[in-house]
Amino acid sequence: MAVGLLAAMVSFTALLYFLQRDLILIYGDAEGHINIARRIFDSRTPGLLQIGTVWLPLPHLLILPFVVNLRLWSTAVGGSIPSMIAYIFGAMGIFRLVRRLVGVEGLAALLAPWLAVLLFAGNPNLVYLQTTAMTESLYLALFVWAMVYLSEFASATKEGKRHEASRALIKSGVLFAAAMLTRYDAWFVAALVAAVPLVLAWRGQVERKPVAIFAALIAGVAVIWLGYNAVVYKNPLEFVTGPLSAKAIEHRIVQPPHPGTNDLVGSALYYGKAVQLNLAAGWTAKLWLLAGLVGSVAACWRRQWVVLVLWLPCVFYILSVAYAGVPIFVPTWWPFGKYNVRYGLQLLPAVAVSCSLALAWLERKAANVAPAVAGIAVVLALGAQIAVWRSEPICLGEALLNMRARYGLETALARQLQFLPSDATILMSLRDYPGAVERAGIPLKRLIFDENHRPWVRPRDPEGLWERALEKPEAFADFAIGFPDVYGVDAVEQMARERGLKPVMFLHSTQSARIYRLR
Repeated sequence: MAVGLLAAMVSFTALLYFLQRDLILIYGDAEGHINIARRIFDSRTPGLLQIGTVWLPLPHLLILPFVVNLRLWSTAVGGSIPSMIAYIFGAMGIFRLVRRLVGVEGLAALLAPWLAVLLFAGNPNLVYLQTTAMTESLYLALFVWAMVYLSEFASATKEGKRHEASRALIKSGVLFAAAMLTRYDAWFVAALVAAVPLVLAWRGQVERKPVAIFAALIAGVAVIWLGYNAVVYKNPLEFVTGPLSAKAIEHRIVQPPHPGTNDLVGSALYYGKAVQLNLAAGWTAKLWLLAGLVGSVAACWRRQWVVLVLWLPCVFYILSVAYAGVPIFVPTWWPFGKYNVRYGLQLLPAVAVSCSLALAWLERKAANVAPAVAGIAVVLALGAQIAVWRSEPICLGEALLNMRARYGLETALARQLQFLPSDATILMSLRDYPGAVERAGIPLKRLIFDENHRPWVRPRDPEGLWERALEKPEAFADFAIGFPDVYGVDAVEQMARERGLKPVMFLHSTQSARIYRLR
């Protein structure tokens, strides 16, 4: 409870700080997550199909009740609330996981869990992301608690407590399933983890029923999501191969090949650098990784194999960078940018837990120096995090860098949209500049946008509202907004040019928008 209270104080203070500076809605993905949740009920074609593909559905469903209020949606605070709650529970989960692994006796039992909480919940990048609608905070909380119950399953199995082991395994399965509905990292981790209880059940060391439930939960999520994509998009792998997939975005924005393409060593180097940049600045990050390595080796020596699962996201991202079209740019290496650096944050639980286990190992080997080392570790952690705050958390820097081309135009467009008649219907795409409508506080029912059609009719839906409005815009909308230079002319701008429409207003920041009066 103490951990939860402290985390809540940090969470709320951070929200006030970043909200006051208009920094919780600068990630394009955060805008998208909030708008997806809102359009499920606020749209001319409402319903669960507005969830779309590529992004998994759980974050949007959790955001949905908090964006029913127009004010919470337009300020983006509604998208922050689930992330903040997840951050609090994630900190509590880290504390509980380390206490279980370390034990309840000795100085390490007192200090190690708090060191883990400091490294995890005090990380400036996580503190910033938990104030946004990004999915990292939610995923990490679900992953950490899945590991808590997986650890309890391992302990109960070792002690022959089959009933306790069964309950812990089912709880872990539920949390893994929720994580799989949040980020694809969990698919990779859960698939590997599921093999262990299956082997134990085959050897008769655990009851088969809870293992079957665990496996069914994990397999069920994958089947449901693949089936949803097959039925709605006529392609079970639409999220992998479709026009909004990582590979498609790479071709549209980054221009492949990116560093690490088809190169496991290169992708490992770039991902490792992203991890360091998320942990701390300079040599301190390397120190934490080294301590984490020592703690993981010590945990394996004590047969606490569950710690190794915390490192599995590293394998997933190395493979993703090399073979799945997922670029990671870091500011110190070519091409000297900040893109997807936040993926390095997925190893934060592994480092936090492993460093605390290294402290516990040191106490067992040299109890007389453990208090001094613990004090040094706390000072280093606080000093490193203060240094990151003074410079700039890399995740905040990534958002600020990549929003420059979008933020000025969105805010200018939002101001002009507020001057349109309150009953006017607007035709515009929400794919690239969703934040303009959100900042203006205009209900999505007043818009006709690119998701107002039947997604199972491919590649376009002649009877869909979006397509019909593009064919005869004056019959459906009062105003149209086109973007002439968003990776090529968008559909509305193309329609306006074909019809020879003259804009009533031209907005230009680093990119442009044109407002057309249709009737």
